[in-house]
Parts: sequence; C-alpha cells; structure tokens
Amino acid sequence: MERSASKEPFPGAYYAGLFITLAVLLFMIVVASALPPGPAGAFFAFLLGLTVSPKYAPYFTVAGALAAVMGFTGREPMVAWGGVALVVAELIVLYWNRR
Repeated sequence: MERSASKEPFPGAYYAGLFITLAVLLFMIVVASALPPGPAGAFFAFLLGLTVSPKYAPYFTVAGALAAVMGFTGREPMVAWGGVALVVAELIVLYWNRR
C-alpha cells in the first residue's frame, strides 16, 4: 500500500505556522495590555477581523454591529470599540474581495 503524499508545502510547515501564530498572538497581548480597554478591544478585533474569510464577513459584520450596540448601551468600552473595529475590518475584507 502506498503512502499518501504529504499535504504540507514543505516539511515542518505546520509547525512554522504554529510558531508564527503564537508569536503574533503574544505580540498582540503585549501591545493590548499597555492600552486602555477601548483601544485594546479595537486593536484585537480589527486585526483578527482582517483574517476572516470573505465568505463569513457579512456574519461577522452583523456580530460586530451587535457587539457595538450592546457595548455602548452597557458602558463596556472594550466590547463597544471592539465591535466598531470589527465592523470596519469586515467592511475592508468585503471591499477587498469585490476588487
């Protein structure tokens, strides 16, 4: 029985991707921990929102708008500004996909 070909682009590619992802996440945590709650929420939501597949961007836009409304009415700045940043990020994703 033949062994199936590896799906990795090169040996260890998934490990390299894991280490890069963890490094970026740690960087985001360090940067956001130095910010007040509102900008920290916006920072995280914006950067992570840019990674969403265009297929799911409309759903994340609705979720961001809902989070912004709930955050502002509940006086939770991290949720509120995170929702606004998520909507902006998803609009960028949708615009970029239409080009």
